[in-house]
This record gives sequence, structure tokens and C-alpha cells, in this order.
Amino acid sequence: MNKIGVIGGSGLYDIDGFKANEWIKVTTPFGDPSDEFLTGKLEDRDLVFLPRHGRGHRILPSELNHLANIWAM
Repeated sequence: MNKIGVIGGSGLYDIDGFKANEWIKVTTPFGDPSDEFLTGKLEDRDLVFLPRHGRGHRILPSELNHLANIWAM
């Protein structure tokens, strides 16, 4: 079964059909990603969502830790 990973903006907090489960923290060799990952199910597939700018849109585009975000995904 394929898993789905989404790095997105605040408009994706309400993905149609996504049943959220829990927030999980991921640590990387490149530091912390933008936020914790929201895990859950989309139909019959596992999905993880990373808010690119953090919850509350608190990280500016120039401050994103792209390496950590991609490694964590």
C-alpha cells in the first residue's frame, strides 16, 4: 500500500476525506522540520502532512529548513 506525504500551506489543513489521527515529532540530522507531522488516513491510505510554515504560519519562506523537511518526509 502506498503512503502519501504532503508538505503544504495552511490551505491544506482541511484535506477532503482526510481523517486526522495525531501529531508526531520528527528529529533529523539537519535540525527540526517546520513543525510536527499530522498523521492519519485518506480513504485507505496512510497520509502524513507537514505544515510548511508551521502551525499558525510562523516561519517565513526565507527561514524554512528545507533539508530537514525533506529528510523527515
